[in-house]
Amino acid sequence: MNESPVIGHYINGHLNDGDGERYSDVFNPAIGTVQARVALASVKTVDEAVASAKAAFPGWADQSSLRRARVMFKFKELLDRHHDELAQIICREHGKVLSDARGEVVRGIEIVEFACGAPSLLKSDFSDNIGGGIDNWNLRQPLGVCAGVTPFNFPVMVPLWMIPMALVTGNCFILKPSERDPSASLLMA
Repeated sequence: MNESPVIGHYINGHLNDGDGERYSDVFNPAIGTVQARVALASVKTVDEAVASAKAAFPGWADQSSLRRARVMFKFKELLDRHHDELAQIICREHGKVLSDARGEVVRGIEIVEFACGAPSLLKSDFSDNIGGGIDNWNLRQPLGVCAGVTPFNFPVMVPLWMIPMALVTGNCFILKPSERDPSASLLMA
């Protein structure tokens, strides 16, 4: 029996260990040992994540862009607070040296900072009578549920390229991190 801890899924605000059907080993490449097992999602687990995101979408999309930006500011504070922990996870699961891992976290936080300013980018505009009784306007609206599949080589930075902008613009987001280094994504969730 494998005694390695199980890395599960985070769905609807709760940890979910999956259905126990399939797992993959998570290695520490520096020492070549298995440090954990990640639960591989079944169709049922994916359907649960999608249903949860779809259910959350109307309420999240109805929040003001300023409210969503405040959530991003709080997320940035949490990332700053857990900066070293995220970097250590990258070192342990990916094998990067600590300075590279810290740099990756900083690059990801920079995108969250950009997302905090998104309300100014979400403004609509209106042009009256652009031609023969024709008015023109832009209305920016959330799309719905977005998803991202990320590679193993940047387990913090690449998810942070996607998640903050999707959320601050009123969408819900489902992340499928690499099974090789999933713990940083779980901590960010």
